[in-house]
Amino acid sequence: MKRIRDFFLFCSGAHIPMLRRAPSETNKYGGIGATIFFTGLLAALSGGYALWTVFGQIWAAVLFATVWGLMIFNLDRYIVSGMKKRDGFGKELALAMPRIVLAVLIAIVISKPLELQVFNKEIQQELIIMEQQVFKTQEDKAKERYQQRINELNADIALLNNGIQQQAIKRDTLLRIAQQEADGTGGSRKQNLGPIYKVKKADADSAAALLLTISNQNGTLIRQKQQELHAIDSTFKSTIRQMDRSHIDGLASRIDALGHLTDRSDSVKWANWFITLLFITIETAPVFVKLISPRGPYDDLLDVHEHSFKIYKRERIEKMERAYEERMVIGRPATNA
Repeated sequence: MKRIRDFFLFCSGAHIPMLRRAPSETNKYGGIGATIFFTGLLAALSGGYALWTVFGQIWAAVLFATVWGLMIFNLDRYIVSGMKKRDGFGKELALAMPRIVLAVLIAIVISKPLELQVFNKEIQQELIIMEQQVFKTQEDKAKERYQQRINELNADIALLNNGIQQQAIKRDTLLRIAQQEADGTGGSRKQNLGPIYKVKKADADSAAALLLTISNQNGTLIRQKQQELHAIDSTFKSTIRQMDRSHIDGLASRIDALGHLTDRSDSVKWANWFITLLFITIETAPVFVKLISPRGPYDDLLDVHEHSFKIYKRERIEKMERAYEERMVIGRPATNA
């Protein structure tokens, strides 16, 4: 237990020999050191997870987690150790504000990867939706390149089919007129196969022959255009197959997915905020503990030590100045009376 306590005291940034002269302050600085240590540990986990998400390599994630955790630990230790108790709370708060802002920024940075892990299942489902949207957008953009020609070909095919249908309607109409002339239900109203019928039958036969010609000509053109449509469809499908269909699973995509979830769900948004606030509280706790804690024996000893150093420094400077002046006097040449 003593080794653990000494380690946490080291983490707090306190001067251990001086702190031993004020044993009543040990628990306070031990708690501060523990908070700093676990903040660095959480930062290491957060940074390691973030790097593993990006590169997917354990050794790189472990290496980065170690470096990141030590950097955050050292920064927090410096932030807390640099704060000293002053005579007024306002002066202490003014000096602590830059440290509080820095602590909040650190908390936001280290909380984001852990938030991604907390909402991992929901993020995975959102990533699937995002993948489908990306793939559909890619397909739509690829289809835009061929859509104009496809529309032109379909319009031409419809026009050619319409020409065949119009000629077929004309043929059928002429055949019906000739038949009505033959059975007496139309035309001259006389049942016979006379000259009038023969004229009308010839018109119907001419329409039928023209229909056959149009059907052959238009049919050939329709088949050519259908083959071109088939070629375009094959090219489009080949383009789709060659597209990048890799899964969206990067860090930026996960953050984007979490943003979509928070926009749609108030519960996810509030939970996300609570996690961030939790890390901000943990990160700023040592600073606020130093602010709200009353001035203790350790602070008095630290002031005495710093004041003694200032006095020693001033005496040392004065001694050096006197020695310099004496050397200047000794080295000055004597003047004749």
